[in-house]
Amino acid sequence: MSDAPTKSHGRIAISASAKPRELMTDTPRLKGAWCAKVVTLFPEVFPGVLGASLSGKALQNGLWALDPIDLRAFGTGKHRQVDDTPAGGGAGLVMKPDVVGRALSMAAIGTPDDPARWPRVYMSPRGKPFTQADAQRFAQADGMTLLCGRFEGVDERVIEDFALEEISIGDFVLTGGEIAAQAVIDATVRLIPGVLGNAASTEEESFSHGLLEHPQYTQPRDWHGREIPPVLLSGNHGEIAKWRRAEAERLTAERRPDLWAAHTARKGG
Repeated sequence: MSDAPTKSHGRIAISASAKPRELMTDTPRLKGAWCAKVVTLFPEVFPGVLGASLSGKALQNGLWALDPIDLRAFGTGKHRQVDDTPAGGGAGLVMKPDVVGRALSMAAIGTPDDPARWPRVYMSPRGKPFTQADAQRFAQADGMTLLCGRFEGVDERVIEDFALEEISIGDFVLTGGEIAAQAVIDATVRLIPGVLGNAASTEEESFSHGLLEHPQYTQPRDWHGREIPPVLLSGNHGEIAKWRRAEAERLTAERRPDLWAAHTARKGG
């Protein structure tokens, strides 16, 4: 009789990767695990903060996977050129469509064509604002591909040809899309079952119900003359829930009138 298979037998996925050998690790990947493919000029900055805390532990345990794809490997000529001057003139450089297209085509191997199952996102300051609803949508997919821009951006024809969804994390400009991509991945991965451990924690957070989160307190009861609100120590869960709801509504109305307007509209005014 042969030995019994190990617990992970038949559940580990193996796939080809364009990552440099020094970025490869022995991190397992459970079959069917959500995966982020990141096309970037700086694959060495991943996982970065994504490798820390609970998301990092989940990555190490194979609950989700990360595939940084080095855009430079698809560059042209002796110097692996990835950019050129803007058509029509102007400052800066634009990422070449042939180079980016080859990288995205490689990233698409083995992924579904349906954007609902596998979103393809370009991190762009002109994109639509990233929201918690987007994170929830991405987490429900099989995985996603993120393109990190640099310089003056990406040739428009790539965006059109690959039907890329343009996403922005705010009304400001970064030197590249890597930080934005990590923010999107972090917001998404934490919604994957098993990553945080306590599903209830994601249900009570800011934006989960269209409101900012209520204030949080912990011990000691009195700190610098500031006490924990008595209702939170009362043991009356109904009153605690009412207080938290009222505080969430107060903070949202004060700090995010846009969210408050949307919230009141959903409630019928």
